[in-house]
Amino acid sequence: MSALHDILKKHWNYAAFREPQEAIIQSVLDGHDTFGLMPTGGGKSLCYQVPAVLKEGLVLVISPLIALMKDQVNQLQMHDIKAMAITGGVGTDALSDLLDNAQFGGYKLLYISPERLQNDWIVERLKALPIHLIAIDEAHCVSQWGHDFRPAYLKIADLKTHFPKVPFLALTATATERVKADIITQLQLHEPKLFTKSFARDNLAYMVYPAPDKLYFTQNVLKKYPGPSIVYVSNRKACAETAGHLEAIGITATFYHGGLSMADKEKQMGLWMEEKKQVMVATNAFGMGIDKSNVRTVFHFNLPPNLENYYQEAGRAGRNGEKAYAILLANASDRLQAENQFIAVLPDKAFLNVVYKKLCSDLQVAFGEGLDETFGFNLNRFCSKYQLPVLKTFNALQFLDRQGILTLSQEFSEKLTLQFIIESKEVMRYTSLNPQDEPIVVTLLRTHPGVYDLMTPINISVVARKSGGTETQVLAVLHKLQERGLIELHAKSNDAQLTFNEVRDDERTINRVSKYLASQNQLKAEQLQAVLAYTANTNECNSRYLLRYFGEEKAENCGICSVCLNAQKSKVELGDLPEALLKALKKSDLSSRELQEMLSQPDEVLIFALQSLLEAERIRLLPNNKYSLR
Repeated sequence: MSALHDILKKHWNYAAFREPQEAIIQSVLDGHDTFGLMPTGGGKSLCYQVPAVLKEGLVLVISPLIALMKDQVNQLQMHDIKAMAITGGVGTDALSDLLDNAQFGGYKLLYISPERLQNDWIVERLKALPIHLIAIDEAHCVSQWGHDFRPAYLKIADLKTHFPKVPFLALTATATERVKADIITQLQLHEPKLFTKSFARDNLAYMVYPAPDKLYFTQNVLKKYPGPSIVYVSNRKACAETAGHLEAIGITATFYHGGLSMADKEKQMGLWMEEKKQVMVATNAFGMGIDKSNVRTVFHFNLPPNLENYYQEAGRAGRNGEKAYAILLANASDRLQAENQFIAVLPDKAFLNVVYKKLCSDLQVAFGEGLDETFGFNLNRFCSKYQLPVLKTFNALQFLDRQGILTLSQEFSEKLTLQFIIESKEVMRYTSLNPQDEPIVVTLLRTHPGVYDLMTPINISVVARKSGGTETQVLAVLHKLQERGLIELHAKSNDAQLTFNEVRDDERTINRVSKYLASQNQLKAEQLQAVLAYTANTNECNSRYLLRYFGEEKAENCGICSVCLNAQKSKVELGDLPEALLKALKKSDLSSRELQEMLSQPDEVLIFALQSLLEAERIRLLPNNKYSLR
């Protein structure tokens, strides 16, 4: 067995690499710039984590996803691999200490957000590190044609000057041919070795159905095809409501979104991962770091903003190679809802200016100040105070995040302050009786020296990192200390955290980035049109349709998607059903559930018959999701 396979087995307990992981790893070990296009779930992270373990020195990983960086660092530490992440919320002094640790502490991987490369002094510090590989995750962010363009990524190419002999590894899960070529150009990859894993998923059936009653349709599918499932919905409110509706009709379900506390996220995730709950109802905040191979069905109750997102979310089904289903349910009102949710709420330059100034005013950031300052932030409270539309404001903040002006962490956060209300000797007595809590308590005292004298703000992530625990473990210890009367603990909840990555400069700041705003808005409109075209498609195999979108041609139809199955059904098989439907609708407008109960037909046969009548323009689907004669 090779050294690569030894490492794979020892640290990850995998017997073999997936294609094309080993070839990518060998390419970077041979010193080549390398481009890897691997669909979600393809194991991109191992392509730089294995070389990190194998070689002396450090792998620099550039990623815009703070939650993913934290998740990977936690996972690596559990595998006995030293790793750290530098994100927008780390102050200058703490950052300097982290870089010292990276240089002298035997670390293998250093994760950093692209915005940090804007700071010349950080780049100077990076030059002193023993870096042997630079990995660029989410590499499509470097392209203006990519679905998540971030100007900060354009600075990455400057590292070529400082590390001329260090190979670059560009990785992405979604890139058209145009984006792929742009990535290679913008990152200045030198004669890169190219590796592409096919986007084809032969075991995954892509189904699109015009289901007016989505819960009823889902209930029937889950009873017919039992197994762990995910239901994606468009907002947090719908998460709890949909999970409640599923529970009410006898299907066990839980929910997940970015507004949950870390403890609640772990609890809900555990219920689903351990299959105590069959269905996870979630927003698109659910997905990063999810490794569950036996997901049978992924539903989308609402249209996604683009096919890139849809492919990644749908692709969480069937990773074990067994037959699985990606079901997109689209009714008459979904098109208008999607346009209102994704297009009508896009900010223009004037609105962006308003949001930025009011944000600075609300957080009391003076002109010329704010660099590296972090604030708790509640979006609804902010919008209510200044009478701003919530979705449009959120999109403006997301744009400012992508441009690197600020970092918006959408994870639920608690601003904690505490004070010890007993003598220090009693604290030492507690740690001697509870040795499992000692590392956290001692770290807390060392990092927050004023905690005996006054209510002191606590940085949970710092305490967790320095004590070797997790944020959840730190919170558990704090609540235990509170229950036993050792501390006074106050928590103020926020639904996000904001970190300013540069000083406040009002119009000059907005003028610098607004040139990207119009092109990004246009791209989003085009992407939604691609989604609408996909849902309206009745002629081309859904699998081939998606592959063509990503620049991959497939000769054969998949034979298992909704389009292929409909093509296989002959009108003879439907028998008298179309006429029976027309007869029933002649009496009154009816929903699909009412028609199902009236005619007692299999779901797929009834849906095909309704689709046939819709295409023949003999019936129509009303806004109230009932069918009517034309």
